[in-house]
Amino acid sequence: MSTTPRVVVIGAGIVGANLADELTVRGWHDVTVVDQGPLPLTGGSSSHAPGLVFQTNASKTMTEFARYTVEKLKSIDVDGAWCFNQVGGLEVATTPERLTDLYRKRGWATSWGVQAEVVGPEECVRLHPLIDADRVLGGLHVPTDGLAKASRAVVALARRAEARGARFLGSTRVVGVEQAGGRVTGVRTPEGVIPADIVVTCAGFWGRAVGAMVGMEVPLLPLAHQFAWTGQVPDLVGRNDELTEASLPILRHQDQDLYYRERGDTLGIGSYAHRPMPVDLRDLAADDDVRESSMPSMLPFTEEDFAPVWEQSQLLLPSLRSTKVDTGFNGVFSFTPDGGPLIGESPDVRGFWIAEAVWVTHSAGVGRAVAQLLVEGRSEIDLHGCDVHRFEEVQLAPEYVSETSQQNFVEIYDVLHPLQPRTSPRGLRVSPFSARQEALGAVFLEAGGWERPHWYEANAGLVEQLPAEWTPPARDPWAARFSSPIAAAEAWRTRTAVAMYDMTPLKRLEVSGPGALGLLQRLTTGRLDKSVGSVTYTLALDEAGGIRSDLTVARLGEQLFQVGANGNLDHDLLRREAPTDGSVQVRDTTGGTCCIGLWGPRARDLVQRLTSDDFSNEGLKYFRAKRARIGGVPVTAMRLSYVGELGWEIYTSADNGQRLWDVLWAAGQDLGVVAAGRAAFNSLRLEKGYRAWGHDMTTEHDPYEAGLGFAVRKQDQGYVGSEAVAGLGDGTVTRRLSCLTVDDGHSVVLGSEPVFLDGRPAGYVTSAAFGHTVGRPIAYAWLPASAGVGTTVEIEYFGRRIPATVAAEPLVDPEMTRIRG
Repeated sequence: MSTTPRVVVIGAGIVGANLADELTVRGWHDVTVVDQGPLPLTGGSSSHAPGLVFQTNASKTMTEFARYTVEKLKSIDVDGAWCFNQVGGLEVATTPERLTDLYRKRGWATSWGVQAEVVGPEECVRLHPLIDADRVLGGLHVPTDGLAKASRAVVALARRAEARGARFLGSTRVVGVEQAGGRVTGVRTPEGVIPADIVVTCAGFWGRAVGAMVGMEVPLLPLAHQFAWTGQVPDLVGRNDELTEASLPILRHQDQDLYYRERGDTLGIGSYAHRPMPVDLRDLAADDDVRESSMPSMLPFTEEDFAPVWEQSQLLLPSLRSTKVDTGFNGVFSFTPDGGPLIGESPDVRGFWIAEAVWVTHSAGVGRAVAQLLVEGRSEIDLHGCDVHRFEEVQLAPEYVSETSQQNFVEIYDVLHPLQPRTSPRGLRVSPFSARQEALGAVFLEAGGWERPHWYEANAGLVEQLPAEWTPPARDPWAARFSSPIAAAEAWRTRTAVAMYDMTPLKRLEVSGPGALGLLQRLTTGRLDKSVGSVTYTLALDEAGGIRSDLTVARLGEQLFQVGANGNLDHDLLRREAPTDGSVQVRDTTGGTCCIGLWGPRARDLVQRLTSDDFSNEGLKYFRAKRARIGGVPVTAMRLSYVGELGWEIYTSADNGQRLWDVLWAAGQDLGVVAAGRAAFNSLRLEKGYRAWGHDMTTEHDPYEAGLGFAVRKQDQGYVGSEAVAGLGDGTVTRRLSCLTVDDGHSVVLGSEPVFLDGRPAGYVTSAAFGHTVGRPIAYAWLPASAGVGTTVEIEYFGRRIPATVAAEPLVDPEMTRIRG
């Protein structure tokens, strides 16, 4: 009989129970689930969760989690009693803005394969007769949504897991995590140590405290959220028996930050309309009443916060005027800086995993994903947006976690634009060029804590100089938000003269030592054993051939490489995979360095004025790098271009950054140099067909589907994923990342919209922008491979269908004459 690892799961709520079930069904039977509370209602968030499962989400991953939760909980029961009641979901709009947004959400649902329909006021009332038809403009109906009975599901899942060998221990407090040699060896309780090879904390709002036991920073904030039960509602009397409990769809009134669920002849009301209420776990631990309570996650109800909510509820649901609030509580649950779950392994203690900030809605999906990670080494669903290591170090600070998590609570039901930046905290990370950019009127958005110019108001005068073919059409109000016609002028100058782009925020990693080449060769698909000065575009795959990342690797010395990465997940991967013998050092150099992308047909004219080094085509060929001096500044120049024009990525240390900017700026004035931002950059990169990992491709896609087969060294084996892609090729794909041009020439979509082929949903948009060079909107989308060049499709945008055509890529300079000039 084969042995499997000993697993201890901390937390016997809905996530821990799901994980135990998913592990045991995969043959890992030595699973122990411990919880400080009594079983089965341990007192965590699962014990009081209202259980509304709305599947529709802007994130494909989160929708997949929710969809699996629905499927799984529908399939289980406790002695005939349901764990999921599929009553459907209804989200109503009381403002025109919200109604418009419901069409956007209907698009998300269609993109991710969930049935949804926008319905009128009459249908809203038919579905939920308590609604005042005069108050609503319409609603989004998802018939497969419903109510999860979390406390009952925990019982059902625990029974199944126990039948396969798992054990559940209640009233067992974890007081420490044992480790030796950088690995977990068990968990310590007052009753003794439970041996373990793997520990997974599913402790919910206690997750930060458990992570601290191994020195792991868990960016999570416990917050209280109001929930109340009404007394008897006359219009609900007689509708439900004790078995069904509910027949009305779950209801969201997001214009007032409210949701509702039926239970017998009463309604439950949940509110996000109140002030954020952070909960300090030290207060809970110090409170004898809370500690002795079986429900420490249920704090006293603050009636003053609920009073305006009750008024709004009676307006939408007039039947409530004949009842009153019966009971209420402030329930504790978890928020994170970006609203996503936290999944992953400690960077320092092997075998210590977390699955935190997971709501009932996504619980089964997360349980399956974590079980797949542990048993099979990968999740079938892309997890980059859930990986705990997605955050930069500055984002782990308690002050940052607290402020951003509270802001996410405030905005949870707001209509948010995909480019909408947070307003605070800002200015956390700025490049050495920041003062110059501010002087040019840079309009900054934010990502990863970095201030990133999207366009420069100093270039506004160039808009009037644009040739007619470069003048962009007006956009609809939604697409026009966080955009400017100035981006067209910056793209024009990039294509016709020269532009300076701040590339500093892009992650740079230094990999060095005698084992550096071997590590990079093992983790990537490219051939890196080239001469010093070579630059290689390559992919990092997982064992199944899914794309973990795309990387640009420059060999700057025999044992020195600079890796252009996508983010902190790449740093985490390289650190984990580096040998433990000290033969490889991995260092994040992003903060100590800076980079200017200098691109355009006049770029060489500009640089050659400032250096005695040879920047001719022969002196620095395409995809080569060398050290040089520009205007006296020591730099590393790489002959790369993400915008499809002649030029270089020019790197220097942060202390030299402002000087580098100044010498390039001064020398380029008569050549028409401009500073250009991310808006122009994104347009130009799509015209060139360059992919953006995390948007255009993820672990769910292989290199050939993504159009990146050229980056795979098929003749060699031994790198991660090589066996999985060995039999693949362009002829094996059944779906493909395709370039679309919008036929009407002006409708700019933004991403995640569904694409229809022959009238049926067939894929979804990944990236989109207005192509200023080609004079029409561009969208990249996943489509069936049968949709070849010339195929007509439709993109659904806020409820209307926009014709588009599959185009040959790249749209600009397919012969590469400009970039190689």
